This record gives sequence, C-alpha cells and structure tokens, in this order.
Amino acid sequence: MEKLRRSYPQIAPALGQFHRAVRVGDFLFIAGTTARGTQAEAGSMQDQFRVTLNRLRAIVEAEGGSAKDLVMFTTYVTSIQEWNACATERQAFYEECFHGEYPTNTLVEISALALPGLKVEIEAIAAL
Repeated sequence: MEKLRRSYPQIAPALGQFHRAVRVGDFLFIAGTTARGTQAEAGSMQDQFRVTLNRLRAIVEAEGGSAKDLVMFTTYVTSIQEWNACATERQAFYEECFHGEYPTNTLVEISALALPGLKVEIEAIAAL
C-alpha cells in the first residue's frame, strides 16, 4: 500500500527530520503537534490546547476531511492538575469542534516536552 508522507509548513511546521503526517489509504497518522511558533507557545495550557487542536483540524481539512474524521488522540501534558483546571473550557471547545463525535483519547502526563514553555502535545489518527 502506498504511503504518502506529508508536511504542512504553513499549518504546523515540523521540528527536526520527520514529516508531520503519513497517509496510508484512508488513514492519516499525524505526529505530535504543539503550539510551537505561535503566541500561545508561552501561554496557558488551554491556549496551547486550542491552537494545537486547530492545527490538527487544519491538517485533516488539507487532506479533504473534517474534525469528525479525527478518531484517536494521544495527548501529552506537563501537568494533569493544570489540564483538569481547564476542563470546562476544554469540554466546550471539544463540543464546538466535534459536536458529540469525539475521538478516543489517551492522556499522559510527562515531565517536559521538546521545548521549554510547551505544555500540550497531541498526536492523532484520522480516518478519511
């Protein structure tokens, strides 16, 4: 099966030697995405989450899909406590994006992300 390696420098530039996504048939595997390079990079976890999720939506839309095609997330956060503190706002944004058709999500707390100040990173799979 053909594997199409994709980069989206205008949406979410990759840091390092990798592609942002690989499309295999109707599946799109998206590498960990953050708010790097935006004003939210030094902002709150909620701000970074919004930018990251918007980037993921834009990547899927660039492939002809929509947010509802995002079927699986692995979310890495530097503080579960801070993540939980913005639960109400985060759930409202999820509803705005997915209208009840949420992706699965595994949440993992880690000590740090690739760059200082980053608090959220999400990798995703979309079924287009």
